[in-house]
Amino acid sequence: MPTVMSRFVIPGFLRVARRNRNYIDAERAEAHIRELALRPLPYGPPRTLRGVDIAVVRDRGWPVYTLTPRTGKPRGGLVYAHGGGWVGEIAVQHWRLAAMLAIRARLTVTVPIYPLIPFGTAADVIPRVADLVRTSADEHGPTFLGGDSAGGQIALSTALHLRDLGTTLPRTVLISPALDLTLENPEIDVVQQRDPWLGRDGGLVYGRRWSGELPMKDPMVSPLFGDLTGLGPITLFTGTDDILNPDARLLRDKARAAGVDLDYIEKPGLVHVYPLTPSPEGATARRHIVTTLCADLDGAQDVSPQR
Repeated sequence: MPTVMSRFVIPGFLRVARRNRNYIDAERAEAHIRELALRPLPYGPPRTLRGVDIAVVRDRGWPVYTLTPRTGKPRGGLVYAHGGGWVGEIAVQHWRLAAMLAIRARLTVTVPIYPLIPFGTAADVIPRVADLVRTSADEHGPTFLGGDSAGGQIALSTALHLRDLGTTLPRTVLISPALDLTLENPEIDVVQQRDPWLGRDGGLVYGRRWSGELPMKDPMVSPLFGDLTGLGPITLFTGTDDILNPDARLLRDKARAAGVDLDYIEKPGLVHVYPLTPSPEGATARRHIVTTLCADLDGAQDVSPQR
């Protein structure tokens, strides 16, 4: 059973704050895109981050941050793509997760501030994130890839793209990933009644804008439709009160059928991106990520991803 924090406090806050308002209404979603294009939100890391050294470069127009643990030599790298519906900027929760992974797993974490809609599309962003992963592998050793929500879509689509280029990742970590941007799974209607955060009508607006000129079912947009054969290990977190959960289950079945090493964690009654929430379940999920990545590094020794 979910704790009181996860079952009542967090969903209650999301409902009172009307966090779903830009997802359940297509017109509001379009207005949200226009507003953020005119008045973009800040993206820099909070001053309260502790235990990491932070650097930033501008790489072909993108601000790209790196977080390095202040104590202990890093053993590898991680590239993290933040969520936010491809329209929302990186939030403090993303920065805290990135810093925690840098410190506890002893990783150099790369955080790209990728262009959001209406200025960025999947075709623009996925190859660039792939370049960052390959650069991290060259500079820091075994490099993981992770992302939440929209960033989970970016992460898995990038893993597929890298696989096609001959690069196998040591692990991809997906937190409540968006997997099929058409949102055509009929089970979504059932879950929608319980989800206090996401919605189909606005979600479709964001997904269509993000797809740009690519078909919505192109794996660079909707990785659920990609051939998963040959991917490295995947860790996937999902809660059942999240409209993205039905597609997570489809990915689970498809990955296992393709022989992918899948670490699938599904929690009943939990909301979208619950590993980022200030809850006992969120803390457990974050510890699981650290433990898993450390075990991968221990097993890999100094072996870098094959290119």
